[in-house]
Amino acid sequence: MPDIGQTEIIYIVLSLALGGILKGATGAGAPLAAIPIIALFTNVPFAVTIFIAPNFFSNITQIWTSRAHRLPLVFVLSFALSGTVGAAVGTFFLAELSSDLLLTTVGTVTGFYVILRLLKPDWVLSFELARRLVLAAGLVGGCLQGATGISAPVSITFLNAMRLTRLQFISTISVFFIALLLTQIPMLISYGFLNWTTAGLSVAAAIILVAFMPIGAYLTRYLSTEKFNQLLLAILTIVAVRLIFF
Repeated sequence: MPDIGQTEIIYIVLSLALGGILKGATGAGAPLAAIPIIALFTNVPFAVTIFIAPNFFSNITQIWTSRAHRLPLVFVLSFALSGTVGAAVGTFFLAELSSDLLLTTVGTVTGFYVILRLLKPDWVLSFELARRLVLAAGLVGGCLQGATGISAPVSITFLNAMRLTRLQFISTISVFFIALLLTQIPMLISYGFLNWTTAGLSVAAAIILVAFMPIGAYLTRYLSTEKFNQLLLAILTIVAVRLIFF
């Protein structure tokens, strides 16, 4: 585990708060907001590991609250199960690649997401085409999640392009993330990243993130999702540049 000082703790807490607000406002994206910042002040394996509990508790809650809006079961399971294969491959890369390469990868993935959102904001994917692409999307998204903790450039972009309702999106992405966790947890334990210390920190991180989710839901009454996403993209651009070039 990296040495963490008072300054690092402040930035980690702020990043978790930002992630919770984003999760409450949009139903996803907490790792996208928090993991690059945490990785910037610690390292990528630590950032991915302490986000296990926040991912678990926030997504379990959303699976339950959005259960009536689930997409066809075959589609959801195809997306989730192919994601678990990708998560296994990605977690292997997390353990084997150098810290500098992982930081650059996180920055590149984050930057790619920003560019894709800016260039293709109105991209629409029909459900028929999505059914043919779901296994590939799940596999690549899972690999990114395992290696960097961020699957958004594939998973969130894929589902957003389908123009799902908010609750359909939340239901599907939550099942996807829980399936990935079932693969990540035993592998992170076997590699020594997840232990009693990091598990305790992960639970503390979950408490912070979940506490800020209602704020995100509240802000949607006064700040449109589009404006909120524009602010997030600006923050992510700064973080991506910092990770890649400094």
